[in-house]
Amino acid sequence: MDIQFRVVSDRRDGLLLALGQTVIASGFNLLRQRMVNSEEGVVLTMVVRGPESGLLQLEEKLGTHHLVNSFEASPAEAPDNPAPAPARPAAAAKPAAAEVATAAMDMKRVETLLPQLARNYPNIFIQLLALEHDLPQPQRESTLRYIGQRVGAWVYKRDYALGGHLQLADAVRHIALPAMRQLLHAELHDDVLRVKNSPFCHRGEHGACCHFLRGMLGGLLAGPQGTDAVRVVESHCRNTGAESCSFEFSA
Repeated sequence: MDIQFRVVSDRRDGLLLALGQTVIASGFNLLRQRMVNSEEGVVLTMVVRGPESGLLQLEEKLGTHHLVNSFEASPAEAPDNPAPAPARPAAAAKPAAAEVATAAMDMKRVETLLPQLARNYPNIFIQLLALEHDLPQPQRESTLRYIGQRVGAWVYKRDYALGGHLQLADAVRHIALPAMRQLLHAELHDDVLRVKNSPFCHRGEHGACCHFLRGMLGGLLAGPQGTDAVRVVESHCRNTGAESCSFEFSA
């Protein structure tokens, strides 16, 4: 069955990632989403599909989630009906905003790929580079960042969830750095994480291009994981001539 959820929250950062994980963990698929600012707060509308037998449990999880102020559920309109909240055109989307525009992604392919990455981790770059090669350029950043966020959140839950709440600098040192070292050669210099061998550089894209790594670092550190409301910026990239790809963090 298809169901539409309307959620109001005080916080935009990490909202879609956290609630999307709850939806998927409950056996549902996220079909489409829209997030806007309103007088009530941040309004996230999600249309999901899954078994009717799991609906009450999913509604309870979403309704009691610590990021959710209010919650409503209603039957979703059929796909051929006019949508109450059409997605913005791709040209108007801003992937650097708090969450990526999932309407621009091939979500079926993403959801198929994620379990494969979990099985093969940390040997995941062949699959990621193959996906990057196939993606249309406008979808590349948003899709790879979203996958990175999901992988980072999974690695945090697997390896670091039992640790205490850390300040940002400590979370970078004790969570982000060792997690990144499972994949690549990474160093920390004055709270800037540097990667010397990112496989995403010099592959025909202009500008900074390590979108998966930036998303993964955000997934490792954002929300209730490690520290709150983390912003990750790739300040330097080998793709633009730098000696290494540098990631800076702010909260």
